[in-house]
Order: sequence, then C-alpha cells, then structure tokens
Amino acid sequence: MTTTRIACLQTEPVLGAVTQNLADQAVACAEAIANGADLLVLPECSTTGWAFESVEQAHEVAEPVPDGAACQQWLALCRDEGVHLVAGVVERDGDDLFNTAVLMGPDGLIGTYRKAHTWALEKTFYEPGDLGVPVYDTPLGRIGMHICYDCWFPESFRLMAAQGADLICAPSNWVPVPTQRDDLPAMANLLCMTNAHTNLVYVAAAGRVGADGDQPFIGQSIIVDHAGWPIAGPASAEQPEIIYADVDLIGSRAERHGNPFNQPLRDRRLDVYDEMLGSSHPAGEY
Repeated sequence: MTTTRIACLQTEPVLGAVTQNLADQAVACAEAIANGADLLVLPECSTTGWAFESVEQAHEVAEPVPDGAACQQWLALCRDEGVHLVAGVVERDGDDLFNTAVLMGPDGLIGTYRKAHTWALEKTFYEPGDLGVPVYDTPLGRIGMHICYDCWFPESFRLMAAQGADLICAPSNWVPVPTQRDDLPAMANLLCMTNAHTNLVYVAAAGRVGADGDQPFIGQSIIVDHAGWPIAGPASAEQPEIIYADVDLIGSRAERHGNPFNQPLRDRRLDVYDEMLGSSHPAGEY
C-alpha cells in the first residue's frame, strides 16, 4: 500500500497581483508540505485572479509554460521538496492566451492541460483548449486535469477514465449558481461526487474564495473518493483553507474495478456508442 496525501489549497488571490499571490501561495504550500502533503492542488488562475476587465489586462499577467515566474517557482518547489503539484495559470503561447493547468513533479514538468470548455467572459480572452484530455503516468498514479467548468461535462470525466485515470485534479474558481438551494451541497460539489462515482476515480478540486471586483467566488474545495463520497471538505465558502485526504491511488485499482455485479466502466454498451466518444485519444488500461 502506497498512501498519497493530497492537499487542496483554497486561496484568495488578488486580481493582477502576481508577486503577492505567489508569496502567499508559497506560505500555504509550505504549510501543506509540513503537514505531509505529497500532491498539492491549487486553484484555477491561481497567481493572477480570474475576472479580467480586458484582454490586455490578461496579457499583462500571462506567462509561458514552463518558463514563466509561477511555473519556475512551482518547479523549484517540487524539486526541492520532492512533491507533485497541479496548479492553474494564465498561459501565453505567442499571441494566444489559454486557461491552463500544469502537472509537475520532482523531475520537472509532467503535463499541461488547456481548459476545453471556456465559460462566460473567458470566451473573449482565451482560446479553447487544444491539447485534448490527456492522462499522465506518475509515481502516485495516473492523473488527469480539469479546470472548473469542465466538471459540468461528463464526457471529460469519461474520456479520462477510459484512459485509465486514477485521479482527476480540478483547479477551479467556482462562482455562485443563481438557483442554488442553501439546504443542498453546491452544484460543483455534486458534479464532482457524481462523476467520481460513475467513473470510479478520485477527484480533487481546489477552489478559491474572495472576489475579483464584483465577481464573488464560493470556495468549497473538495476531495472525493472513487465511490463518490467526500473524504475531505467541502471547505469554507469564505476563508482560505487547506484540506487533506490520504489515498492509495494505485493500490485501490483492484477494489475500484472489482465489483462482480455493477461496474460502470466494464458495463458500458460499446456496441451502442464509441468507447472514446469520438475522441482521437486511445483508451488506456483500467
């Protein structure tokens, strides 16, 4: 049994204040590592804020991956502390901007994901993701990434599960849902739980709190097991917080896929629909 301690770091970045945000983030990362974290998950646009007023403002704080200031700080952290990290960053690639998540480890950059489903004002700033929905082998297990609104699309989860994902990390900036009932979990939490259950994967979603101008954020970071139940969180809706969960991603595979009666990946009707839902990405082992 190899236990991985996942830490979702719910932060409160200040719009455009990259230097301050990186400094605050470093303090939170140090706390998580001191508490035994092996994998750190940070929010969407974690060093810049999200609700930009113009494309020009977004360009000012965007950075190339992996050569920008945030990525270099994360790479050094992973190398020096022997940890893995998933974090959201505003990526600049030539003249194009992407809402991006990176996966890093002690040996460097492992993979990059660009948000496939842009939401609201993002459509005026970012290009839609063009890297598909990759899953990466790591010593901790097979890890995929989503960003915020991607969690509203079951295809995103299923494509990663079909590639053998053990864990999906979701840097997020969840916002209030107008019709959300106070007596029920946040819709974002429900989506993480449902998709974890139907795809037999762990989900670690790190959100943020505070506001960018008039845009508030709801926090409520969560870590969900493969049966769909929260094993950490939901975190506060108002305060920065770190939540932790200890999981055995690789060792749990037999249990996750061994139910003799109902197994949502094994029981798919591949005579009715394509295994990869029309995607060009190959199916993995699961």
